[in-house]
Amino acid sequence: MKISFLIHNAYGIGGTITTTFNLAQALAERHEVEIVSVLRHRELPNFTLDPRVSLRPLVDLRQEKEHPLHLRPARVFPRAEYRYGQYSELTDERIGECLAALDADVVIGTRPGLNVHLAYQAPKHVLRVGQEHLTLDNHSPRLRHALRRAYRRLDALTTVTEADAAAYRRKMRLPGVRVEALPNSVPDPVLPPSDGDAKVVVAAGRLVPVKRYDLLIEAFALVAAEHPDWRLRIYGKGEEHDRLRALTAELGLWNNVFLMGAAAPMEAEWVKGSIGAAASNFEPFGMTIVEAMRCGLPVVSTDCPHGPREIIQDGVDGRLVPVDDRDALAAALLELVRDDELRRRTGRAALKNAQRYAPGPVVEQAERLFAEAFAAREGGRRATGDRPGVRRVLAGRGFAARDAAYTVASGALRVVRKGRR
Repeated sequence: MKISFLIHNAYGIGGTITTTFNLAQALAERHEVEIVSVLRHRELPNFTLDPRVSLRPLVDLRQEKEHPLHLRPARVFPRAEYRYGQYSELTDERIGECLAALDADVVIGTRPGLNVHLAYQAPKHVLRVGQEHLTLDNHSPRLRHALRRAYRRLDALTTVTEADAAAYRRKMRLPGVRVEALPNSVPDPVLPPSDGDAKVVVAAGRLVPVKRYDLLIEAFALVAAEHPDWRLRIYGKGEEHDRLRALTAELGLWNNVFLMGAAAPMEAEWVKGSIGAAASNFEPFGMTIVEAMRCGLPVVSTDCPHGPREIIQDGVDGRLVPVDDRDALAAALLELVRDDELRRRTGRAALKNAQRYAPGPVVEQAERLFAEAFAAREGGRRATGDRPGVRRVLAGRGFAARDAAYTVASGALRVVRKGRR
């Protein structure tokens, strides 16, 4: 089977790039796999790509940033999509040409706007699979309205959590489209797991407000007050760096909290710690949680929507605490810091339980999804095999009506504002 991934920019840094590379490399064990990057801004990707996976760009910004067509707004890529400003008539054209000439069996989009391209432009003989790396509720009503129309043309739609898959089934009314949770995978570790002895808590991710590293630092101040020999290492870069450094200084944690900068791969850093931590207000999945657990670290995380509660078994392989609760976060960390045996036991459980996110199980699930979607298409059946009840149909219509009303109202408001200029 030949499988093509369509991604925004494979040459950047981000969770979608990491997970796409992971899945592509795992599938390449048994299939021919390529990654098509709409944009390119540098010579080589930041992440190492398995040589069995081919990579080709469509628009090279180093030479084509001022291309006349790239200066005109996109028409296919939805205006309400977050990345709309980076798309253009040139990307519309190149993506359309790429999809028209595609010789793959399966094409996988990796963000809403690219899934729209697949829905409208991919050949009918190709299995069209849209991936969602965020969540339905995270999208604006305008974007949901656009996706509701486009996604009906897909063969399958995957989300990273069961909770989000359920939301799509309940709210989007996508007859004939198979909607299934397909979690992100993390490659098998190459280093021995943590032994739980190091007095180090590790966190990783973009330094942005939603990740709440400020809350984590404030919680760790309570840990350090009782156990000054423990350290918190935060890996990543982003807009919050200076504010977090100032907070560290304000709390007098120069010897306890360290902003380590970005590290790739993170495996060598995870195994130097004994506890993983995540304090986000929102996590579509929780890739760093899985990475930490696969290295033998129990993870203390906020119980935010949607991912952490599907990854962590509270009290077994980690802890879940309420969102925005500094004291609860500190208490959960202290529970593991104080009890060496508990920390090691939950670390062993984390290592065992996170095996379900290894490439093997995730690839098997993806292959089954492709096979069943192909069979459903050939048999002329509904891809889901699901007959929604009257109540769910009515609920879906209600969500659709609200999104449509908001879209119409916001469009009218834009027209009024333009008229006043």
